Formats: sequence, structure tokens, C-alpha cells
Amino acid sequence: MIACPWCGTHYATFRNNCKNCGGPLPPLPEDAAAPPPIPDLAEPPPTPRAFKGSFVWRKLGSDGWSIVAFVFLLLGFIFTLVGIPLTFVFLAGIPFALLGLAFLGAGIPILIWRYQKAQQTLNVLRIGEPALGVIVDVTQNYNVTVNGRHPWAIHYSFQIDDQGYDGETTTLRPVGFTHQQGQPTYILYLKSDPAQNTIYPPVM
Repeated sequence: MIACPWCGTHYATFRNNCKNCGGPLPPLPEDAAAPPPIPDLAEPPPTPRAFKGSFVWRKLGSDGWSIVAFVFLLLGFIFTLVGIPLTFVFLAGIPFALLGLAFLGAGIPILIWRYQKAQQTLNVLRIGEPALGVIVDVTQNYNVTVNGRHPWAIHYSFQIDDQGYDGETTTLRPVGFTHQQGQPTYILYLKSDPAQNTIYPPVM
């Protein structure tokens, strides 16, 4: 694990400069372990692929934005249910009700956004075309903590008809040797819109 001395961003593999702040990263120690071997890639099966609809909910359960939205919704319901009855008795109930509505107003759009993204990912997994890509970067976000874990972000890129595309997927699970910077990986994309893409096999 390499930490940027300027902003604290952590990287799973060495790079010359921090992607977040641009500062130079310290060199690897001489006794650093050699990079893991490139894994054997399993080619995606032909379409349509048998991904169940429950994938969407499992994806939401491991997505940081979705978890934040669920927390906002929970707080919104609590403050609203407590605040609205209090407004008929005490004026102090009005701030509770307004705060609850604010949490609901923030949580609902976020949850809808992430649900639609998860549905798009499921659609790509089912009918997407395969392409070979490469993992560009793997970072861990120490600014976000979910159940004592920090999410990982896997950035990748690929080309279709000499046009470059990139994407990102996040996971709360530890990133293993199969997802390291510079390693090849399969990407699934929609022919009609290659900007809709996802890594294969999917990470949760």
C-alpha cells in the first residue's frame, strides 16, 4: 500500500504522481514485493447472460452512494414522523419536520440515481459486447467508511474502433491480485452506447 504524503490518498500499486493532488509519490522500497502475475482471463459467455435481477440490490448494498441514501432516508422518516405531530403541539416540531423533509429530499434522488445505474450495469452484463481493456488505477477512499471498511475504486479503459473509453467500478471487498494496475481485464459495453460499460466479471 502506497500513501501520498501530500493528501493521504492510498494506492494499491506504485505510480509516479498522485492522481488526486498531483504530488510526487515516494519510491518503492528496494525489498518491495514483485507485482502479482497477470491472471488468466475467462472470456465472457455469449449473450444473453444469466444475471438475476437480485444483482441490482446486491450492487446497491455494496455501493457507498446507495448506503448514504439509505441513511438519509432513515433519518428523514424519523425526523418527519416525529416533527409533523409535534408541530400541532409545539412550534419546536417545525425544525424537526423540515430537517426530515430535507433528508428525504436528498436521499430519494440519490437512491433513484444509483438504482438506475445498477439497472444499466445489469443490462450491460446481460447483453453487452466483450472487449479487452486494462486496469488503469486502483485506489481506496479513506474518506468514506461503511461498516468499518473503505471502498475501493477500480478505474479501467478500453478502445472500440480506435475510440477510447473509460469506466469505474467500486467495491467494499478487498481488491485481490486479479485487479491491479496495468493488468488486462474484460469489459462489457453496449454497441449502441459504449459509454455504458462495466468490468467483467463484476465486482461487488
